[in-house]
Parts: sequence; structure tokens; C-alpha cells
Amino acid sequence: MTTIQLTQQAGLLSPEALEPWLREQLKARRWAEFLSALDKLDAVGNDDYMSPEEVAEEIRAMRAEKRAGRAA
Repeated sequence: MTTIQLTQQAGLLSPEALEPWLREQLKARRWAEFLSALDKLDAVGNDDYMSPEEVAEEIRAMRAEKRAGRAA
């Protein structure tokens, strides 16, 4: 078994030195998790999506239905 002893002389373990490194590591981890989630979504391969025109038509229909409900 190998033992490693770290000393504080170089200042490598000071909070000022560790904080930026830890923040960078956390950001890299979040980015990796995000990309992994995108890969999972892509693997699902759901091609059943609405075009922008279909979305606009659904919004128009919803608004018309809402207006008709207020008029009744």
C-alpha cells in the first residue's frame, strides 16, 4: 500500500485554491449529466412531434374555445 502525505506548504489545499477547481469540476459534471440526458432523449427517437404551424393552430383553437366559453 502506498501512502501519500500532502503538506500545506505549496498552498494547493487552501480554500482559495480549491474553490475554483471544485466549481469547475461541478460545472463539468452538470454539463456531462446534461449531455447524457440529451443522449437518452435522442435514443427514445420520438418522431411524433408537431410542426410550428400545428402548434400555432392548436393555440388559435384553444384561444377560440376560451373566448367562446366566456361568451356563453
